[in-house]
Amino acid sequence: MATTIEVLPAVGPPALEYLDEKDEKASDTKEHVFNVDSDIGEVCDDRAIDLDADGKEKPIVTAEDWSTRLISLHDDPTLPVWTFRLWFLALGLSAFGAVLGEIFTFRPQTVYVSQLFLQIASFGLGKILEEVIPGPGNKRFKMTDSAFWRFMNPGPFNMQQGEVGILIMAAASTHGALAINIFAADDLFYGFTPNPAIAIFTLLGSQLLGYGLAGMMRSFLVYPTYCVFPNLIPTIQMFDVLFRNQDNVLQRKRIKFFWALFVGIFIWEWIPEYFAPVFTGFSIFCLARQNSPWVTRIFGGAAGSGGSAYGALFQPLSTQLSLFTGVLICILAFTGTYATNSEIAGEVREIIRSSNFFSNQPPTRDGRRYNQTLILNDDFSLNLEKLEVQGLPWFSASYTITKIGTSLSFGATLTHMALWNGKQVWEALKSGQRGDCQDPHYLKMKVYKEVPFWWYGAMFVTWGFFIAVGFAAIFLPVISTLYAILCYVPGTEDIARMLGAGLIPGKPQANMYFTLYAYNSTEQGRSMTRDLKMGQYTKLPPRVTFTMQSLINYVIMKTIVSTHREILTSVQGTNTWSGATVQSFNSDAIAWGALAKQLYSPGSTYGIVPLSIIIGLFVPIPFYVLHRYFPKAHFDSVITPMICSEIGYLSGTFPSLFCTFLLCLFSQYYLRKYHGRWFRKYNFLMSAALDGGTEVMTFVYSFAVGGAGGKTINFPNWALNPVGNPDYCKRLT
Repeated sequence: MATTIEVLPAVGPPALEYLDEKDEKASDTKEHVFNVDSDIGEVCDDRAIDLDADGKEKPIVTAEDWSTRLISLHDDPTLPVWTFRLWFLALGLSAFGAVLGEIFTFRPQTVYVSQLFLQIASFGLGKILEEVIPGPGNKRFKMTDSAFWRFMNPGPFNMQQGEVGILIMAAASTHGALAINIFAADDLFYGFTPNPAIAIFTLLGSQLLGYGLAGMMRSFLVYPTYCVFPNLIPTIQMFDVLFRNQDNVLQRKRIKFFWALFVGIFIWEWIPEYFAPVFTGFSIFCLARQNSPWVTRIFGGAAGSGGSAYGALFQPLSTQLSLFTGVLICILAFTGTYATNSEIAGEVREIIRSSNFFSNQPPTRDGRRYNQTLILNDDFSLNLEKLEVQGLPWFSASYTITKIGTSLSFGATLTHMALWNGKQVWEALKSGQRGDCQDPHYLKMKVYKEVPFWWYGAMFVTWGFFIAVGFAAIFLPVISTLYAILCYVPGTEDIARMLGAGLIPGKPQANMYFTLYAYNSTEQGRSMTRDLKMGQYTKLPPRVTFTMQSLINYVIMKTIVSTHREILTSVQGTNTWSGATVQSFNSDAIAWGALAKQLYSPGSTYGIVPLSIIIGLFVPIPFYVLHRYFPKAHFDSVITPMICSEIGYLSGTFPSLFCTFLLCLFSQYYLRKYHGRWFRKYNFLMSAALDGGTEVMTFVYSFAVGGAGGKTINFPNWALNPVGNPDYCKRLT
């Protein structure tokens, strides 16, 4: 597993431009041998690099296959990048994405401003600006070839300037930093409003820490070939469709294929989402027993699905099989816990019957809402005398199992990384220090000025905060490597809370800020490594990638919190506004920051949760040993951290698991094994079209009739849009 990535997926169409003879010699590496069938810019169906000795399509097996056969190496360093169009669209779409992203944080609907949506929007707007802004490259409004007009409109809207630079900046702004949740929780639950200047610098610091860490570690987290980042491939695929070889016959076929699927899925999604919700989940058992609550509990779930098949066409097969194995264990664990005649199962039944089973605020033992203000002093520290009166919160069994799975996953992640990828990362680290990385995309990037190490170092050192920063620095390589290879993100938020609880006990606010710098910095760093890899794949100058990182809008959060305070602190919320995300964050801060000793110490009710970290360290070892003795049995494809993390997968709403599983098998097994050429050309293009069309439809639906615009317009009830649950299962209260 350290040398090949047998389960990694491939991009849809082939690389649309290839190395010519000069490029081939320039790569100067024996590791990658290219047999070029055509000149740059011409696409051919059959190339020697894709065929085996018998003339058949070779399967995509290793990371080297993926990098050299499926992604274009062509680049034109003369294309202008720093233009008016870049800054205008990047800043405009960043503001748009920041506002929507922050609004959606306080919405009950799960809606995201996705990369694919922003990619399509930036392409359309960029082509419009190409036509309307005067400049030497505009045939309608041609101006003198001066520096000013070259800045305004130097010519055609190109990929580096258009899609990549704008997309990196706009996409970064849509993901709310953890600091926003802290400021909202301070305001809603503690009556404390930080000074705006302090809040903004805190926000900047938590993000710049992660960016700095990622940049300093890019030699072994971004540059090497094994850092694939499978979830980038639909985005890279769309770059090819929108910009490369528009006049080529084969490329035109792929363009038509993409847009046909995109429009088709956009139209189709309106049927199950709005007109006929029965199609979101069909349950034969509920149709047979429509009034049985037990049938609903076991076979229902369409009413709150909110799930999707995202990732089914690009995530590695081993990742998805491990996920489904974990979900199977989750089903057995939840069912067994519920059915067992134990005290905890009885308590779970009582909480299930109460209105707070899925509440994001901790309940009391009898299911009432736990009032955190009754156990805290004026400085928000724990008051033990008040705690004696109020008592401890009581978490449901599903919540506890979820936390156990998270802890097991963290321990398993450390061992898994050391056993399977430790040598690989160590060799890449030494290679990076020597400056002899042989990844073909990295070699192409040497034509551009690199970001000096001290730029990232200054970004990091300026905001260094001791242990929390050390936590992020230690675990960023582990998390980002697994993300790059397996498309799997281990959870470290709870672990950061545990560490903060041990260092600063009895202070929930301090725990939130410790988590901010320990966990959020890691997440920002992981995001930065992905953006750096996108820049390497698309040959975006590194200094552009560095500059395009954007930050969220603090003012939006303050406006929403001040306007909808009562709704955001309520358990139920409304169909328009919900404080569930902030409530959940605050609940964890209370549990770990104020009550860690009482709840999680050895011998306490939930002491198994932190102990599971130690247990998790040993989980990958049996599979590693079995692989050494039985190397052909695929024990190296068992991703134990993911199996553990999915043990609590169903503690929330029920997702579309079965559909995802079938799509995964169809793509990553059937197409890849038996239709290699089609898989190479169209698989990831199909993923981009289906995901992109669905996400654009979701965005339009949410604002048109789904309530995101402030008003919900329900479709009239009929046979395929029944009253109650759309799968005809009995509605539980």
